[in-house]
Amino acid sequence: MQLVVAPGGWVRCLYAESLDLTLLGALIIRRASKVEPDATGQWWADLSPVAGPQLGPFAFRSQALAAEQAWLEERLATGDRLTD
Repeated sequence: MQLVVAPGGWVRCLYAESLDLTLLGALIIRRASKVEPDATGQWWADLSPVAGPQLGPFAFRSQALAAEQAWLEERLATGDRLTD
């Protein structure tokens, strides 16, 4: 799990349950994307909630989830804002 600590003390990350984030303080959790199938059974990662692209199509949901995670973690690493 990648944690990014901003100068003001804010911590940003892609939510996962590998670490109890409540230990860091009060949480603000926002949806960054959604992964859903289309009418043909292909999977898409829709990152429009954070002004991102639609990734896909993928044959498997796990592939869409991996692409979603990689895209979000790359933005976190570079300091890109993901939400307003």
